[in-house]
Amino acid sequence: MIVCHCLHITDRDIHAAIDWMRAADAHAIITPGKIYHALGKRADCGGCMPLFLSTMRKNANLEVPMELRGLRESAHLKGNMHERRRKGN
Repeated sequence: MIVCHCLHITDRDIHAAIDWMRAADAHAIITPGKIYHALGKRADCGGCMPLFLSTMRKNANLEVPMELRGLRESAHLKGNMHERRRKGN
């Protein structure tokens, strides 16, 4: 199925890029930008982004690695909510 008509990206291209990135680095966070880069393309109009993201989410290799899950919650629990800003700002 064609996901992006502007750049001629198919669902197979997206799944192949995700599988390739996961095989190359098991700890990588895979984003749409990284998939475009892996395919040698750049996002154009963005009209395909909802379908692009939906296609990405269907891939089993897209999951965040276990070691990286919960990092946001642990930073929040440590009281690092204000990104090291002083309270007066």
